[in-house]
Amino acid sequence: MVLTGFVSGAALIVAIGAQNAFVLRQGLRREHVAPVVLLCVLADVVLMSAGAAGLGLLVERLPWLETAARWGGGLFLIGYAVLAIRRAVRPPAALEARERGAGSLTTALLTAAALTFLNPHVYLDTVVLLGALANGHGEDRWQFVLGSASASVVWFSALGFGAYRLAGVLGRPATWRVVDAVIGAMMLVLGLVLLLG
Repeated sequence: MVLTGFVSGAALIVAIGAQNAFVLRQGLRREHVAPVVLLCVLADVVLMSAGAAGLGLLVERLPWLETAARWGGGLFLIGYAVLAIRRAVRPPAALEARERGAGSLTTALLTAAALTFLNPHVYLDTVVLLGALANGHGEDRWQFVLGSASASVVWFSALGFGAYRLAGVLGRPATWRVVDAVIGAMMLVLGLVLLLG
């Protein structure tokens, strides 16, 4: 059951999205990597556990929850995209100075939380889908959740701390402009997809 949960969780978590892009960026910036990774893992554990405990049925029965998360998430992602694109078009000297200054831990955690909890797909994937898969294993559902949670730990740790290790290689201002442009474009597309349903 643990291995089945690990594979199922990994299949859903590894897909590149706003949360993963943010963890990658924090790792490359070498800013608050451990707290951001921990928040993402704990959020997954809470949501997976809620799904295994039956919250997925409630989410399916209250469609307005998904609609609210979709609109909130879409607007947030578009705002984040605008900021990333604006960073990408700044001159290299301004970008280099900005990269030397660390952002606050509170801002990093609030952004990670917003990218996690304002994403309606997190509820569909983690609460509803993984919850249904876990509940399909009856009494062994918590072993399934343990496997899925393990996948979350492995993925976010590898993403955040792997990027941290690569930050020296990718630390040039020109590279950062490309990273911000790609993240901005991806967030903009994801935000528009959410808003357009």
